[in-house]
Amino acid sequence: MELTRNPARREVTPLELFFDLVYVFAIGQLSHQLLAHPTWTGAAQTLVLYLAVYAAWAYTTWAVTLVPAEDPRTRRMLLAVMLVGLFMNAAIPRAFSDAGWVFVATFLLIHIGRTVWLLRVGLDEVNQEHFVRVLIWFIAAAPLWLTGAAVGDGARLAWWAAATLVELAGTWTAHPLPGRRLESRQVGFAGGHLLERGRLFMIIALGETVMTTGTALTAAPHEPMTLLTAGVALTGTIALFWLFFSRSERVVRHYERTEDPMRAGRSGVISLMASVTGLIAAAVADERVIAHPMEHVGLTTNLLLFGGPALFIATQTWHGANLFDDLHWSRLLALSALVIAGMLTLAATAYLAAVVAAAIVVALAALEERRPTGDAHARPAPSGRPHN
Repeated sequence: MELTRNPARREVTPLELFFDLVYVFAIGQLSHQLLAHPTWTGAAQTLVLYLAVYAAWAYTTWAVTLVPAEDPRTRRMLLAVMLVGLFMNAAIPRAFSDAGWVFVATFLLIHIGRTVWLLRVGLDEVNQEHFVRVLIWFIAAAPLWLTGAAVGDGARLAWWAAATLVELAGTWTAHPLPGRRLESRQVGFAGGHLLERGRLFMIIALGETVMTTGTALTAAPHEPMTLLTAGVALTGTIALFWLFFSRSERVVRHYERTEDPMRAGRSGVISLMASVTGLIAAAVADERVIAHPMEHVGLTTNLLLFGGPALFIATQTWHGANLFDDLHWSRLLALSALVIAGMLTLAATAYLAAVVAAAIVVALAALEERRPTGDAHARPAPSGRPHN
């Protein structure tokens, strides 16, 4: 039986929230991975693992947007992905040593298995054709993942990075094949449900940032400097929370009115991916500062401390500009301030650099609070673009 096209906004079910618990664990694993390997290679490894983990979450969430969680078949799929995903995420710390095969096997089982499942549940004609193309792209990337697991640890990063680039290219371009195009306005899509799932995933990432601060505070001596740096870290996290959620209802209204919710949904999934990357970087920086507040900050910590919030803000700025005519001077000023301050504080003590970074983010949140929240500057709902 073909599923009906129902673009209505649906409530998020308890099972979907339960499913997300596996990714609370994953984001913690990724933060600890980067903290344990604060080098360019370690950062690249963490990024590749994160993109794979995020893809597993995002494509599963997209599937549940198409086939509601109330469907018994969807419930079984979610529980299966959750079980396999637990083993995938547990392999993160050793994915570039002796657990490469575990990570790849579970990732491909989720990625390909879920897509095959989607093709068997009775999607409408447009989605059915689209996910055939998605499956072809996933299968094309699979040999790169498998080769990476088979080679030595040194070459693994190159193979997995190539696989990640293939998957990212597919996501950005809507998985094109020669002569086959997707007109996204033709697709019924519960964009509001996907948006709500994205907001809940952001809460997971913010929660992990708070947990990282709390763990670092527990492990460090309870001295005035520890209390100061932990307070600064939490203040910065609250400001990032405010920047994301204070205007999210405007985005909700756009999803409800737009004629092309699928295009808006893809923009949201991509922006969420980059925003959470910034949060992971900021969380690692906060832990380093709390543990060593009086040390000179150095390039690595400064890149995390200022680059994490900068990536978060830049991504949200891009997403707003993509949905609305919403490129405000305050965000551009904050991004410039983060870049300049990051360079000027390279020789400063860690606590001072953390105070400067948090002050910039808090100042931006205060400026955003004063800005009107209406839709006066919103662009009309996009008319839909054909995607290759």
